[in-house]
Amino acid sequence: MNTLEQIAELERQYLLQTYNRYPIAFSRGKGVFLFDLEGKRYLDFVSGLGVNALGHAHPRIVKAIREQAAKLVHVSNLYYHEYQGPLAEKLCKLSGLNRAFFSNSGTEAIEGSIKLARLAGHRAGGAAKSRLVALDGSYHGRTFGALSLTGQDKHRKGFEPLLEEVTFVKQNDLESLRAAISDETCAIVLEPVFGEGGIYECSVEFLQECRALADRHHAALIFDEIQCGLGRTGTIFAFQSFGVTPDIVAIAKPIAAGLPLGAFLAKEEFASAISPGQHGTTFGGGPLACRVALEFLAIVEEEKLLENVIQVGAYLQQELKALAEKSAAAREVRGRGFIQGIQLEIPARPIVDAGLAEGVLFNSTQDTVVRFLPPFLLEEKHVDKGIRVLKKLLGKKRKKAA
Repeated sequence: MNTLEQIAELERQYLLQTYNRYPIAFSRGKGVFLFDLEGKRYLDFVSGLGVNALGHAHPRIVKAIREQAAKLVHVSNLYYHEYQGPLAEKLCKLSGLNRAFFSNSGTEAIEGSIKLARLAGHRAGGAAKSRLVALDGSYHGRTFGALSLTGQDKHRKGFEPLLEEVTFVKQNDLESLRAAISDETCAIVLEPVFGEGGIYECSVEFLQECRALADRHHAALIFDEIQCGLGRTGTIFAFQSFGVTPDIVAIAKPIAAGLPLGAFLAKEEFASAISPGQHGTTFGGGPLACRVALEFLAIVEEEKLLENVIQVGAYLQQELKALAEKSAAAREVRGRGFIQGIQLEIPARPIVDAGLAEGVLFNSTQDTVVRFLPPFLLEEKHVDKGIRVLKKLLGKKRKKAA
């Protein structure tokens, strides 16, 4: 078996150096735990950046992969297979939207959403109806279209020029939102809960105004639920937590339990704008990924995991808030369910590094936020372990009394 240093050296020599990895290699996982090359166990609050919502090596997922891999892995979208239609039906019925398109990733789901909105916009208002509105601080992916909608200079720098027809507004700023939208707007694109952007929620009032303005100007309201969707807020779709329904929603991360799969779902009004040959994918929606996705949705329902997300998520928030109230190193707690963050007064990366030595995987984003995206199987005893470690790492220093 290769050592960690051997693995890392081979990557340093041959891989494009785009990742600042932590000094650890994992060999297997079980439930909410991962195990490194030496067999040390780690409690996983990252779940593959929100992908492993069922934890690791869920027996029903393992069984579905084994059975399907022995039958049929790929046929391309030239032909039918027995799982893509049922998965589309399931997602449409769960969301209340009408049609689905399957991609390989969340970024591709965003790209497809933009293309669909542009087609519908041109149909409704001609070539000029092509402008996009997105939010400052947002994150939508790293391909050119998705990057054009990402409201963070650090991700965009060096790749300009990007799409020029994008206007950015501040999250929850109703005035700037109204000023940005016109009859030339074809879509408003947003994350109901910023993920990589630091766990900031859009207010219900802001989302309602987005809905009203999209209707008034015949624009598509597109929700990026790649990180916050499919159960992470305690409802299958995050928009159901806020009570505002988009025209198009992009999903990915947990849907195929670790296999590459993304999708966007659309209302018929927008879906009808596209015709054969205008969009496609080689790998998206193959039989293996679609069968596993159906199994994922069945497990979430049958094991009542949304109830667990709500219950244990509330406990996680309670414990994080208690910690933030006492620790001078912590400022506030944001989020809901199993997408939460604790804002620190100090850099978060050293806390995450130190967590490895304690056998707990945390994640940092936006320099000073510790982000929690745990598996839906997480229990209160696991929260207790994570909080004990975080408390230790943040130090004894208490906030001064007011």
